[in-house]
Amino acid sequence: MDLIRSEKKGIIIFRINLSRATLKEAEEFKNMLKKDIDSGKSKFVIDLSFCEFIDSTFLGTIVISLKKVTAIGGDIKLVGFQPAVRSMLELTRISKVFETFESTDEALSSFK
Repeated sequence: MDLIRSEKKGIIIFRINLSRATLKEAEEFKNMLKKDIDSGKSKFVIDLSFCEFIDSTFLGTIVISLKKVTAIGGDIKLVGFQPAVRSMLELTRISKVFETFESTDEALSSFK
């Protein structure tokens, strides 16, 4: 499986185990996030360490989910970035919208 979901202390962790996260995977990821949000989950960590490329559709899925999660008092934190992904996040200024961390443990610890 390329989208790996786990849970630790009530926080949902998604590891995007893809070199390229594109339109094809965005729909599946959106459905996974929606299911968790609809069930009342509001704290998420998305680990992008393995991604070498993220297209605008996949990125849009994350942004739309952030809007839904913050509306219920939650947050989405992003972890780990390959150079091209970091550049895209900076270019689109998404890095100003999300808290970013070097490790999943750091992101988990930031939820208090």
